[in-house]
Amino acid sequence: MAVFEVRQGTSPVILGFPHTGTDVPPPIWERLNDNGRVLADTDWHIHELYEGLLPEATTVRATFHRYVIDANRDPEGVSLYPGQNTTGLVPETDFDGVPIWKEGQGPKDADIAARLCNFHAPYHAALAAEINRVKAIHGVAVLYDCHSIRSHIPFLFEGKLPDVNIGTDSGKTCAPAIERASANIASKAEGYTHILNGRFKGGWTTRHYGRPEIGVHAIQMELAQSTHLATEAPPFALDPGKAKRLRHHLSAILEQIEAIALGRRDHT
Repeated sequence: MAVFEVRQGTSPVILGFPHTGTDVPPPIWERLNDNGRVLADTDWHIHELYEGLLPEATTVRATFHRYVIDANRDPEGVSLYPGQNTTGLVPETDFDGVPIWKEGQGPKDADIAARLCNFHAPYHAALAAEINRVKAIHGVAVLYDCHSIRSHIPFLFEGKLPDVNIGTDSGKTCAPAIERASANIASKAEGYTHILNGRFKGGWTTRHYGRPEIGVHAIQMELAQSTHLATEAPPFALDPGKAKRLRHHLSAILEQIEAIALGRRDHT
């Protein structure tokens, strides 16, 4: 099983897709319970939503599901949000806090070590290689990490999630111009709510790679699934009308980020 897919482009922008994969190797699948086999916490259709929005963007997509191992978690297992409910490197539960493994079949230390080696590390090696390649061309690289999540998940956050959630670890992971442009376009998108560095400030990927002082910028875009799915429940179908409307705004954000990156090499 290929654990990642790469499509190389010439833009300084790289799109990361750590959570759209649905592949689960049979030995791991057999250990999931009926709830886990729904794969509910997938970032449904996100790679399709972004398809063609920035034609020369490089894309790096994990094909394995986050229940195998979460490619957007610290490999050391350190929590991204200390003191708040979240799921781990290899989740024990879904986003509702409900177990996903059969009794006694949850991940052990040896499982986690093997999955780090076989899934997490190869995905990030591919992502790091593309960041280095793009930076060698342009002197700058921008990682735009693409995510989605249900708009109501009481286990993780209160109330309804804003539609557009931009994360830069409170401005640490990218140049102010990139953060400002993204938030400005989101704020003008009629009919959508947005927030900058709210509940989702950027996952491990964004925080790990975002080093604007050396010309590598990272920003996370977490979209409420109500913005593009027909329903936030099985079968998690994409709503073409919603998607078309949202793609217009996502395209504007990506084009502006690319323009900033191409306009000057020093964004510090």
